[in-house]
Amino acid sequence: MRPPPDPVCRASSPAAEIPAATLVVFRRSRTAGAPEILMVERARALSFAGGAAVFPGGRVDDEDRCLAASLRVPRCDTDEAAHRIAAIRETFEETGLLVATRQRVAPQAAAAARRALEAGTPFARILEANGWDLDAEALTPFARWLPRGMSHSRIFDTRFYLTDLGTGEVSLAVDETENTRLFWTSADAALRRADDGRLRLIFPTRRNLERLARFRDFAAARAQAEAVGVRTICPAIVEEDGSRWLTIPDGLGYPVTRERLDTAMRD
Repeated sequence: MRPPPDPVCRASSPAAEIPAATLVVFRRSRTAGAPEILMVERARALSFAGGAAVFPGGRVDDEDRCLAASLRVPRCDTDEAAHRIAAIRETFEETGLLVATRQRVAPQAAAAARRALEAGTPFARILEANGWDLDAEALTPFARWLPRGMSHSRIFDTRFYLTDLGTGEVSLAVDETENTRLFWTSADAALRRADDGRLRLIFPTRRNLERLARFRDFAAARAQAEAVGVRTICPAIVEEDGSRWLTIPDGLGYPVTRERLDTAMRD
């Protein structure tokens, strides 16, 4: 499952790169319209993407790797499994939504488990205590973004995944530490709100929303992700006709691959 290296991404040392994982959670629209996705709005005081709307996710930690080593995930090496576990764990911590379990999770049990996670109980222990088994194959690899060469204080090597919630009849609550609110939205609606100045989107989130807006349902998104595959995307700055552009490669499923540097929100 590990994506092949992109030649343009080999130039800098990986020592400062932080492994991370993000989850795009789909649910069916309650109005028979475009599918909705779950987003969180980050606190403005945060150094990375402060005030921006993003998909839930965060860093891969040592406990994710330990749990991955104990699981058997077909077609996944331990590193890939750890990223999927991190995407599940971080989404649970940030929103209270526990996805990709083989057992049904009652809302009361999920709320208690989330409190335990916030108090420092290891995720693996929480799963074991509740008899919950993770189904890491319920996550579909969608993209991998690595902004090497950009002027960021921290470089996140982020893998994006897709999963389907179905009806979305769940109880959610923002964690109120890193995020200030969470909401369901269609990709198109999020882009319109950003264009109106009501939502802040960093460059990778905007490009991914543009890609997600093309899909009529989760099945279409998964089919494109599987057909295109995952290559590491390293944004680059190019100059053309006196203007500077922030760009990504063509041919990776994105309908928009560039934005003027002076309008792009990078962190």
